[in-house]
Amino acid sequence: MESVQNIKQRFEIIGNDPKLNRAVEKAIQVAPTDISVLVVGESGVGKESIPKIIHSLSHRKHGKYIAVNCGAIPEGTIDSELFGHEKGSFTGATGAREGYFEVANGGTIFLDEVGELPLTTQVRLLRVLENGEFIKVGSSQVQKTNVRIVAATNVNMQDAIAKGKFREDLYYRLSTVEITLPPLRERQEDIHLLFRKFASDFAHKYKMPPIKLEDNAVNYLLNYRWSGNIRQLRNVAEQISVLEPNRVVSLQTLKSYIPTTGNNLPSLVKDKQSESDFASEREILYKVLFDMKSDLNDLKKLTLDLLQHGTAKVQENNKGLIQKIYGTKEEKMPIFDEPKVEVMPQHNFEQETVFEDDEDDNNYLLAETVEEEETLSLEAKEIELIKKSLERNKGKRKAAADELGISERTLYRKIKQYDL
Repeated sequence: MESVQNIKQRFEIIGNDPKLNRAVEKAIQVAPTDISVLVVGESGVGKESIPKIIHSLSHRKHGKYIAVNCGAIPEGTIDSELFGHEKGSFTGATGAREGYFEVANGGTIFLDEVGELPLTTQVRLLRVLENGEFIKVGSSQVQKTNVRIVAATNVNMQDAIAKGKFREDLYYRLSTVEITLPPLRERQEDIHLLFRKFASDFAHKYKMPPIKLEDNAVNYLLNYRWSGNIRQLRNVAEQISVLEPNRVVSLQTLKSYIPTTGNNLPSLVKDKQSESDFASEREILYKVLFDMKSDLNDLKKLTLDLLQHGTAKVQENNKGLIQKIYGTKEEKMPIFDEPKVEVMPQHNFEQETVFEDDEDDNNYLLAETVEEEETLSLEAKEIELIKKSLERNKGKRKAAADELGISERTLYRKIKQYDL
């Protein structure tokens, strides 16, 4: 078995942090087996190195190694990408296609951002993990594959399971062995070492002397939170290497390349922030529509009373309702004059007999008319929202569906329904 130091040199892993060494050690130990591995860590910590180590030290090292970014593949095509499809199985399927699990048979598949997989795909993946079987899209034939799966995520999986976004049974099948990579802020002694390595690499790449940091700049570098982790540190080193004519970098110069605004929290906190964000844009729009509906009902009630019972009595009995619609200040309230022309036929209500059944029928017809007008109003608002979203997203249905908070299939159906 190769040592941790040899593996780190071979895969250019920089640092001597105990948590980092433990993660590499676990990868070396689990590599000869076929156990599924879940790599956990914030975005930018270098999770992609662990599956490469596992594959290169396994008996599958001569087989194919395929890395798949699950978050970058659209939901409608992810099943086809992973499991393949038959000719004619969907629009645009002009021929049969092999999926990654068929191509990588005998090798290793790295599923990055596995927490972004749709629930339907999670069911298919669970079947592969349990018995090595899968079915192509549009096919009924069961196929076998012998693939080792290594997955990675920067999502808090327990929260995702609690919210129903990730299957608990799949999580336990993927995380037979869990390897956690520490964030850069917890590897303080490695930060300057990594910066010097990046500075040296970029000096060689761009054929210029390497940059160096003054002592106070080094202290600032070590105490910064690095929410983007190694990826952010590398980006800063490259910017300074290319743009700064002075090869000795002061604290003031370093600060100009590092953002200081915002809370600079690690990416894993994002889920907690979104959890506390109780109202999306869609919910706000719905609230506005329902408020408009309530105001419209109040206005209809007031108008009906005016037509049936005159004005003075209505203003006295509905003073609160009038204030709600037109404002609370007296100067804003309207003055309803007695009508000079009768708008309703003359009736002697004292002598006229009113049958209860007739009154119920009239109320039912009035309610039915009001409901129809409200339905048409909401439908018009829905059409207007869909049109505006499509215009803002330049006709891209997926982006518009995401903005409206509905599925792409639902949006397509409504576009066809309203002939947009």
